[in-house]
Amino acid sequence: MKFIKKLSPIVLALCIVLSTLSGCTSKTNASGENSAVSNTESAVKIKEKATIKVAALKGPTGLGMLKLMSDNDAKTSSQNYEFTIESAPDQIISKVVKGEFDVAAVPTNLAATLYNKTEGKVQLAAVNTLGVLSILTNGENISSLKDLKGKTIYSSGKGSTPEYALNYILKQNGLEVGKDVKVEYKAEHAELASQLIAGNIKIAVLPEPFVTQVMTKNKDIKKALDLTDEWNKAAENKSVLTMGGLIVRKEFAENNKDAFNSFLDEYKKSAEYTNSNIDGAAKLSEKYGIMPEVVAKKAIPNCNIVFMDGEEMKEKIPEFLNILYTANNKSVGGKLPGDDFYYKK
Repeated sequence: MKFIKKLSPIVLALCIVLSTLSGCTSKTNASGENSAVSNTESAVKIKEKATIKVAALKGPTGLGMLKLMSDNDAKTSSQNYEFTIESAPDQIISKVVKGEFDVAAVPTNLAATLYNKTEGKVQLAAVNTLGVLSILTNGENISSLKDLKGKTIYSSGKGSTPEYALNYILKQNGLEVGKDVKVEYKAEHAELASQLIAGNIKIAVLPEPFVTQVMTKNKDIKKALDLTDEWNKAAENKSVLTMGGLIVRKEFAENNKDAFNSFLDEYKKSAEYTNSNIDGAAKLSEKYGIMPEVVAKKAIPNCNIVFMDGEEMKEKIPEFLNILYTANNKSVGGKLPGDDFYYKK
């Protein structure tokens, strides 16, 4: 009897503990849900942010990422992004192949080249920059492509999109390079720009932001023709002159599909911000080393920053790449990419 009396307080305490735990387990919230189940579901829903390594180039192809860079620094982006800004595409290529970058903004024809080089391990996820090329004049009166007959045009970008685009547009307008029009090439955009400013060159093909820079430094320089508009006319809107795109490593996209799709959604909004908030984007451009604020402020409206993905991208880009391939198959890596080149959400 004494043993039972001694044991009772212990048993009583144990019952209270079990009763309390039972009450917690079965307690429901105001909506009638079991709180323990609800907490478990919440834990499942909370996912860790993925880390995505992104490379961008100084110049127009990096402008669409500015707001996303800012949001990432403010810790308000949906994922964790590690941005690297490079000066030239060559600095990006090897690192993409090695897996050091997951996503990169590169010239569109380079995206096709990497697809072929890696045997399909790189995909085009979006187009981010349309044509940024213009024909500029210093002392010449050029109002149409026909006015170029008998003239000498100076350009940069030999062996790349500027050369193939210019040749295609001229050919579609009945002008043969070497016969009707002479085209001479300079090694660098900067060299060509300085020669145009000095008045040593009368007609030149330059991309942004050099177009803005030379027109700012020499008021006699005029924009005669926008090659994006001329391309659209020549191609009858079956393709677009595109200078930049966003690539992704296929393996990364497959293993992180939700995170990458979230990145694309944020990137689209970032591109829209650049176009609609030029002053703010220009400040961010200088902050992140894309181009100086004063240049970006004038250049952004002419840089054709876009976000084109999915079916629209697949509809417009193949013919553009085919034109480059016809001009020089090495410009796209030796062969046209297959359907799996185009990333689908």
